[in-house]
Amino acid sequence: MGTDTVRAGSADEAAERRREQRGWYFYDWACSVYSTSVLTVFLGPYLTSVAKNAADADGYVHPLGVPVRAGSFFAYSVSLSVIVAVLVMPLVGAAADRSGRKKPLLAAAAYTGAAATTGMFFLGGDRYLLGGVLLVVANAAQSVGTMLYNSYLPQVAPPEERDAVSSKGWAFGYAAGALVLVANLVLYMGHASFGLSESAAVRICLASAGLWWGAFALIPLRRLRDRKSAAQETREPTAPGFRQLAATVRDMRRHPLTLAFLLAYLIYNDGIQTVISQASVYGSEELGLGQSTLIAAVLLVQVLAVAGALALGRIARTHGAKRTILGSLVAWAVILAAGFFLPAGAPVWFFVLASGIGLVLGGSQALSRSLFSHLVPPGKEAEYFSAYEMSDRGMSWLGPLLFGITYQLTGSYRDAIISLVAFFVIGFALLARVPVRQAISDAGNPVPERI
Repeated sequence: MGTDTVRAGSADEAAERRREQRGWYFYDWACSVYSTSVLTVFLGPYLTSVAKNAADADGYVHPLGVPVRAGSFFAYSVSLSVIVAVLVMPLVGAAADRSGRKKPLLAAAAYTGAAATTGMFFLGGDRYLLGGVLLVVANAAQSVGTMLYNSYLPQVAPPEERDAVSSKGWAFGYAAGALVLVANLVLYMGHASFGLSESAAVRICLASAGLWWGAFALIPLRRLRDRKSAAQETREPTAPGFRQLAATVRDMRRHPLTLAFLLAYLIYNDGIQTVISQASVYGSEELGLGQSTLIAAVLLVQVLAVAGALALGRIARTHGAKRTILGSLVAWAVILAAGFFLPAGAPVWFFVLASGIGLVLGGSQALSRSLFSHLVPPGKEAEYFSAYEMSDRGMSWLGPLLFGITYQLTGSYRDAIISLVAFFVIGFALLARVPVRQAISDAGNPVPERI
């Protein structure tokens, strides 16, 4: 009877864990639409056009009296949002770990971002300043929410399940991004048949991402559970912004192997983010491809990233997360080398390149997240994931800088794209040197049988 009771308890615990994991997946499903439809496709060109409507005769707008070229306003707004996120994430992360109450903070971040994104419906005429404010709020809120969401991973998945759970989360996000982007493109490209102006169609697409984010965020907020750890009882008071970040980094110095992995991730992820951000520039300027081709390529990447994330998650079960990530970095280098030789005016080959990116994109990011989760000391998940998220979003500046300098010196986008191979070679070398089993043990976590 006692054995039956234990088995029943274990089955109930496993069922509850699966339910919580499914809820966790849905936060990626909720917020990834913002990244795909808003940031990647629609907001940049539209906000730039709004800023140009408000510009003076010399092409400048004047937010808070500062002269800014209208064509640069979107980029500056994104940069400001990163600064805000860098200030807020360590503060929120430490507060979440200290209190053990991540869910109210996740709800605040999610609905702040969703409300700001929904408010983009009102970006008509020359309301560029409203657009900039909403972009800063939404982008910073997404960074904070993603940091808190990532910090749940060690709690919702035991070590042996973490690679698969992380990969499914990424797959959910890419699937949602593709689904909503298809609907948005139908609305945008057929706006006249729906009786809408082009501007109205774009504003509906922007607002729909916010409504989607807010609606589906209810699922993780209902299913995720807050937990307290012994470490929370001794947490020091939270310090402001950069001081808290400095405190986190000082604590990470006590775990040098965790820091070594984060350095490797910072470098190769910088390469990944640069490829994502500059691929459309390469396609339009060097290969002479049209906007419709580029949007179709973005959609293709989203669809194939679902399959890629799940496939690499399965490979990691057999070969371990570290080896699978190393293999994906080799694939990234090969893809860039192939991109160097792409013929101009040949969209088919660009789609082949986009297919390769999609297949490795989700898996390399998902497995990096799950591997890092093993290296985080118990009770400091949100704090450490704030540093991880900043390396993902706030410090990916060296790749675009190298891309820009290479183009400036050579006048060739082909040379610029091939220069990014360095990030994957260096990241591979640094990650290969990290003894992950020892790193997991040093962090105070159980070492999985295969990692």
